[in-house]
Amino acid sequence: LAWVLECQTGFGEASRMTQFKDKSQKEGSARSTVGLFTYPILQAADILIYQANSVPVGEDQRQHLELTRDLAQRFNATFGETLTVPEAMIVKETAKIVDLQDPTAKMSKSSPAGCASLLDDDAVLTKKFKSAVTDSEREIRFDQVNKPGVSNLLTIQQALRGMSISELEASYEGKGYGDLKKDTAEIVVEFARPIRERVATLISDPAQLLQLMGVGAHKARATAHETLVAVYDRVGFVTLPD
Repeated sequence: LAWVLECQTGFGEASRMTQFKDKSQKEGSARSTVGLFTYPILQAADILIYQANSVPVGEDQRQHLELTRDLAQRFNATFGETLTVPEAMIVKETAKIVDLQDPTAKMSKSSPAGCASLLDDDAVLTKKFKSAVTDSEREIRFDQVNKPGVSNLLTIQQALRGMSISELEASYEGKGYGDLKKDTAEIVVEFARPIRERVATLISDPAQLLQLMGVGAHKARATAHETLVAVYDRVGFVTLPD
């Protein structure tokens, strides 16, 4: 499916994708691979082959999903309605959680000190949030431009506590950054603990894990096969019998 979609993608369209453009400018054309260039189209195929109606993404992936939508619409316009055009499912409040050590950058695994993994143990998570970078002021208020570190912690609490930003600001009136960091650490630890424990349970039983993966893979292959058969039929490829 990725190759079929590549044949529907313009060179200029692919070269404008942020990931390729940034890395090729930073590392030079000699170290930029065809795989990196076509990777957004592979991502699009991964979505479209399962006929997804909506896709949960962060704000940084909006461009990739827009490409996916464009390719689905283009294919359908050329060959007839075949692929589902997915909608972006972006939770506005938490669309971009920023780095705990560099609030000007998005949180990423490439920066371990500033990234809170749901699989980190309690002590590691607590340390990361208690050492989160804030600013030189003292007032706890939401201001993404002037107080990105504080705003990030408030955003995380908003998502996990179900409180509005204004309610959180009021609750921290007269309190300091230490209170905000400590509370955020405790809330994240409580949220992450059952997830980490469930993952540990699954990993401790490889046989059960493989069985679950097999069930999921079987369902995925069935859907993917139906989509590929439909696509091949539309473009005139010969489909061999199973």
